[in-house]
Amino acid sequence: MRPDAIIENTRIFVHKKLVGEGSGHDWWHVVRVTDLAKQIARKEGADSFVVTIAALLHDIADWKFHNGDKEVGPTIAGDFLHKQGVASDDIEHVCSIIRDISFMGGNVKPAPMKTLAGMVVQDADRLDALGAIGIARTFAYGGYKGNEIYNPTIKPALHTTAEAYKKSDGPAINHFYEKLLLLKDRMNTPSGRRIALKRHAFMEKFLQTFFEEVGGFCEEGKREMQLG
Repeated sequence: MRPDAIIENTRIFVHKKLVGEGSGHDWWHVVRVTDLAKQIARKEGADSFVVTIAALLHDIADWKFHNGDKEVGPTIAGDFLHKQGVASDDIEHVCSIIRDISFMGGNVKPAPMKTLAGMVVQDADRLDALGAIGIARTFAYGGYKGNEIYNPTIKPALHTTAEAYKKSDGPAINHFYEKLLLLKDRMNTPSGRRIALKRHAFMEKFLQTFFEEVGGFCEEGKREMQLG
């Protein structure tokens, strides 16, 4: 099967799975990540076919919605790609990217992406967690989970294990300090880093305004947000 036909079939498959999903890990998240990944791949010289397929499938079964099981996504993706007649090396490559893409805690040493294609897709996924869209997704996911927006008595934590990160259910505002503000310095590619700088600055401005608007809790909240 031609690469363009495989990509189109993958788009249809992922759309059916994720359209209308309400946690911020929906079809339009996949579209944004795929578009960003293709843009970065062109600049960095990564394999465009693997990048596109991996970006489309990266959230096909996120571990957060499957009891922390990181193998569900690669398994579903691998089975689908096998039916499309994709070469075994490319299937293995895509599944490896899906398996290793996730952020697993501020003080958890991540599994490094083994290929440039993986670095590109990971950067694109992380960029969609930054800036205006990252802010929107943070509160969408917090609402989906039933978490508070803000509670100055609950301090953020840089989780030291993946298990602790998986179980975290603190207020949505804590997520900025536990993950989002850390991503700028964890980009893999020069292109990813350039985009991240602008989006990071936007989030910092949002947080400044947020703490101004919470009024009497402002100074207390700022102190509580400082990680030890």
